[in-house]
Amino acid sequence: MNQVKQPQGQQIKIELGEKEAEGIYSNLAIITHSPAEFIIDFTRVVPGVPKAKVFSRIITTPQHAKMLLKALKDNIDKFEARFGEIKVDTPNQHFGFVPPQGDEKIN
Repeated sequence: MNQVKQPQGQQIKIELGEKEAEGIYSNLAIITHSPAEFIIDFTRVVPGVPKAKVFSRIITTPQHAKMLLKALKDNIDKFEARFGEIKVDTPNQHFGFVPPQGDEKIN
């Protein structure tokens, strides 16, 4: 199998449209996976509303999901070094994010 290597240090130009630059607020992410992909649905829970709408769905490979995990951890570590620990005040409510338990491992 031939692999195409990108030149080291090559820069990729990324275009950010006006609508995408506004961003979407999400306070709930639902993560599912299959052997071939991870699916992350970003939604918003509003108090008193029994239904939540998915505002964005990201589908990615397991490899890219793990790279995202590492990038998020790196950025959270940098944030906390500068601004202090991020407190999670609702230990029994995970809102779509379930911390690892027992022998589960995050690398």
